[in-house]
Amino acid sequence: MSLPYDDSNAKDIEDYAKALIGRTFQEVYELNLSHIKKDLDTYLSGARKGGLGNLIEEQYFCYEANSSPEADFPKAGLELKVTPYERNKNGTIKAGERLVLGMISYDSPIESDFYRSHAWEKCKLILLIYYLRNKNLASKKLYRIDYVKLFTPPKTDLAIILNDYKVISDKIKAGIAHELSESDTMYLGACTKGANAEKSTVPQYYGKHEPARKRAFCFKTSYMTYILNYYVVKNVTLVETIVDDANLLMKKSFAEIVQDKFNKYKGKTDEEIAEKFGVVFNQKSFWISLAYRILGIKSNRAEEFEKANITVKAIRIEPNGKMKETSPLPTFKFKDLVRENDWEESTIYKYLDENKFLFVVFKKLNKSDKHYTLMGCQLWNMPYIDLNTHVFKCWEKTIDILKKGVVLNKKYTSNKVIIENNLPGISDNAVIHIRPHAKNTYYEFEDGSIFGKGKRNEDGDELPDGRWMTRQSFFFNGTYIVSQLRDELK
Repeated sequence: MSLPYDDSNAKDIEDYAKALIGRTFQEVYELNLSHIKKDLDTYLSGARKGGLGNLIEEQYFCYEANSSPEADFPKAGLELKVTPYERNKNGTIKAGERLVLGMISYDSPIESDFYRSHAWEKCKLILLIYYLRNKNLASKKLYRIDYVKLFTPPKTDLAIILNDYKVISDKIKAGIAHELSESDTMYLGACTKGANAEKSTVPQYYGKHEPARKRAFCFKTSYMTYILNYYVVKNVTLVETIVDDANLLMKKSFAEIVQDKFNKYKGKTDEEIAEKFGVVFNQKSFWISLAYRILGIKSNRAEEFEKANITVKAIRIEPNGKMKETSPLPTFKFKDLVRENDWEESTIYKYLDENKFLFVVFKKLNKSDKHYTLMGCQLWNMPYIDLNTHVFKCWEKTIDILKKGVVLNKKYTSNKVIIENNLPGISDNAVIHIRPHAKNTYYEFEDGSIFGKGKRNEDGDELPDGRWMTRQSFFFNGTYIVSQLRDELK
């Protein structure tokens, strides 16, 4: 059939796609434009993850959906991606998921040259079609398409993506594809594919052919959120950039550039650095602020960190080699946690699998020191083995305790009363533990009695059995973080 657009012209394809804006998927289907005759329900099946994208391909652009490594519109060198976005409670918007670009083959050698890879073929020019995923609607067919935009990665992003591709391909060539994690990289990730680990595990091409999860190249969710807000919707103010020189990024990795910036101040005290940048002491964010100023960022937000899900953590080490304080991870709700039954879909797994951390290390060199000395920085992500053994065991044990009922015991000391519980503590796991993460304590027992100075909805959280206890969070063990630092930082 004759196409209603010029399939060799990217701009004409985009203009044609813009007529989708404001339409639901049902309305698109009912336009009846295509020679491909399929029932609407075919595209809505829960088992068909890419069904809505297939609907747009077949019923609007009039070509058969396929898994070809070529771009969807080969004459125009254009890839079509239909992807969801969601609204947060505060009105901001975020990408609904990562953007899968194409499978990584374990049957043959991986292409060393990114520009000759199918990943580049799929991302060099993308037609992004964003729809609002509103889970309050009765059916996916009622989801509305809101944005259409041609997108090509900017030069600075592309330089980082090139390094990401090298990191992924190097691990695959080393025969350790089973150790891949999305947090290994910044913008381009290697995400798992398949319903579960057992069904989607295959032998690797390289090394000892050890079984590994099937994976695909993808743009990470954090990167897609940035694209949506800053390149597509353009409804937010641009944040500052750490490196805006694409040529520099072609010569050095982002991690090396960050390292260079911190090395300039290595050996200086926090007081000296604060005086240099005019940072006023603030117990809560003082050392984090120093880190951003060293990076050349006037606020505490950096473009690259938002795109790559990088969290800055200030690590303060005492003369005895121990951390000043433990490092918290995001809080959780007991009732939400106990409903998690899939490890790879759990909140803690996704957070640690997708996030990188910039550890900025300060240390008191002597007991008499009043100030901390900058030792340097380290860009870090959790090793695969630690995440899938130690963290998994803590998550699993916590859920088991919550289902059986947390044991709460009052302990009387010489000058106060404390409440002990049997959730995993710092001595129970080598990597993480659970501890309170609230300003004040709050407990509400079976008999209705209340203990603590906190407020129920501010400091407390309801347990599955109806009791309340102080809000909790997973925390990194201080000894674990120190063990992950390079020797010269300790």
